[in-house]
Amino acid sequence: MKYFVVDAFAEKVFEGNPAGVCIMNEWISDDLMQKIAMENNLSETAFAVKEEKNYKLRWFTPGGEINLCGHATLATAFVIMNYTEKQLTAVTFDTISGELTVKKLDDLYEMDFPAVSSEEVPLTEQIIDALGVTPIETYLNRDLVCVLQSEEEVKHASPDFSKLEKLQDGLGVYITAKGIEYDFVSRAFFPKLKVNEDPVCGSMHCSLIPFWAERLEKDELVARQVSQRGGTLYCKHENTRVKIAGKAVLYSIAELNVDYSKY
Repeated sequence: MKYFVVDAFAEKVFEGNPAGVCIMNEWISDDLMQKIAMENNLSETAFAVKEEKNYKLRWFTPGGEINLCGHATLATAFVIMNYTEKQLTAVTFDTISGELTVKKLDDLYEMDFPAVSSEEVPLTEQIIDALGVTPIETYLNRDLVCVLQSEEEVKHASPDFSKLEKLQDGLGVYITAKGIEYDFVSRAFFPKLKVNEDPVCGSMHCSLIPFWAERLEKDELVARQVSQRGGTLYCKHENTRVKIAGKAVLYSIAELNVDYSKY
């Protein structure tokens, strides 16, 4: 089975967020997909099979399957449109989060995702202790969203991942603030999924785009994830949907040598 590694939301290799991509002729077992994701040890490995016109897409972290992943969706579309079906300019995926479409727009890949709403929740001492910084607001969707005072606080935050993992609320933890050069900045942490910091997280922006679109009173935004690798996302808020676009770069093509009959 061919295995691709693509840096998503990146203009060159070694930035953005690396994702593993396996385009398969038929499904392998869940156990084997999980083992491959653990062996790859990337924040996400995507598995896709073409079923009629669309591709069925699933995402696995080293800690388990997840319901939505932006950067691995972008990476999978990049592989399909550049290596599997080069004639395509758009790909539609059937996923656990519904139908997701990725369109190629020159050198950008634009994803159409559901907007995610968040509810404000009380700030606790456990959150402050785990982050090592005091948020000015906290919200909850699938993940815990912590709004900080400034871009500098987001950049320099040094959370305790063992304490983040023990927080009751949120699968992941986000920190975000209004940006200086960009409309807003953010970082994403998923220690519960064995991923301490996710370099560029597309699914996080499903909630941050509507949040900041309302705050900044604009529907088109440019966001920057200020992780060590960093990545830029071109965002649009369209009612119940968000559009997230970015560039992608191929890092490697390999072959996985696994005896499927044993799994």
